[in-house]
Amino acid sequence: MLPVLTYTSPPAAGDALRWRHSIIDLARERARQLTFQGAAFPWRTIRGHECSAYWPAGTGAFHVNADIADAVARYDAASEDDDFMREAGTELLVETARLWRSLGHHDTEGLFRIDGVTGPDEYSAIADNNVYTNLMAQRNLRAAAEAAERFPDAAARLGVDHEETAGWRDAAKTIFVPYDERLRVHPQSEGFTNHQVWDFAKTPEENYPLLLHYPYFDLYRKQVVKQADLVLAMHLRGDFFKDDDKARNFAYYEALTVRDSSLSACTQAVLAAEVGHLELAYDYFAEAALMDLDDLEHNTADGVHIASLAGTWIAAVAGFGGMRDHNGRLTFAPRLPPALSRMAFGVDFKGRWLRVEVTQEQARYRLQSGDPLETAHHGTPITVAGDADTVLPIPEAPGRHRPTQPRGRQPARRRPPLRWVAPDTPVPSVSSVNPPRPEGTKT
Repeated sequence: MLPVLTYTSPPAAGDALRWRHSIIDLARERARQLTFQGAAFPWRTIRGHECSAYWPAGTGAFHVNADIADAVARYDAASEDDDFMREAGTELLVETARLWRSLGHHDTEGLFRIDGVTGPDEYSAIADNNVYTNLMAQRNLRAAAEAAERFPDAAARLGVDHEETAGWRDAAKTIFVPYDERLRVHPQSEGFTNHQVWDFAKTPEENYPLLLHYPYFDLYRKQVVKQADLVLAMHLRGDFFKDDDKARNFAYYEALTVRDSSLSACTQAVLAAEVGHLELAYDYFAEAALMDLDDLEHNTADGVHIASLAGTWIAAVAGFGGMRDHNGRLTFAPRLPPALSRMAFGVDFKGRWLRVEVTQEQARYRLQSGDPLETAHHGTPITVAGDADTVLPIPEAPGRHRPTQPRGRQPARRRPPLRWVAPDTPVPSVSSVNPPRPEGTKT
């Protein structure tokens, strides 16, 4: 939810983060309970206490702390709300950084490792050096050091000194990110690509979601992914990965991801669009949007999937709009799938309201309020000012083969958009308009 609020209604994002700050004492208590320093925010809570008993997929999911810190850093960049940073933001960053510094350690080669944690994928628990966790912790550590320098009074109140910030910077600089040289992909966590691949061919469709039919122990030791993990890292920390690595990683994890979580389709849409699989991105975009309207997981009666609904905006704006915010700089790389002829959206960033309109051929950037904004279009720096629209062509997507998904877990292919035809136009056969769909998928 926070990206949507941060870039469309910053005060609402600030309110959500102030609530996080209001439970920080309970998070400190939780960290001490787990023998760590700093604050360990709960995986599941109602009013601040951890509501889950010990469970590897929950207790080990320390990335929640880096997720909160990332939200603070993005809100800080988008809103420039210094009052929030003095009163709440710096403390959130400092206490989460302290957690990483006590949870991780430097190995004999000087690399900073974070062992025995659970990343976003709940089918892989208690793993060493989960890439998402390590890269988000790196961002957390750097943001805490920068905030302590910018707001020395808040840092002094929290007992932060130069030695502590130097330790954060050193850990961030030496963070370990595993890479499989043989497969030329990033393992989700250290050693993950050496695990046995789940036998998808022998898994009947009625046995999904897997968590209801197989023991977690078996899931934990196989290559099978419940929801986007390494792919999520490539979205939020895309500044770390090279373009070719993103394409190879995406294809590799598409073949392993079963989407037994509604949190996955929107992120897969974002990366599919970035690496050039626009029709696949459109399929995932529709899945996120229709999660409750079509009751895709047969549980909407228990409550709507708010994160998937927010993910629809993320899939559109970060996917087809190509919006990224790395280190406080907003950039765009828009590209539409064939089914869409036009998309327009607005973002609120640093006191400016920017409108972006995308067609198949070009993108139009219009600053509707505020001072000129420096951004980029497909890697080309541009400055958008209020006196004139900036209109730029959209380069062709790289040509790549559509990756495969586990048997029976591919997203439903979307129909071509309806169009008006003259009354005397021959009507094509149904099969040519609506290609065959996998069994069990909804129309």
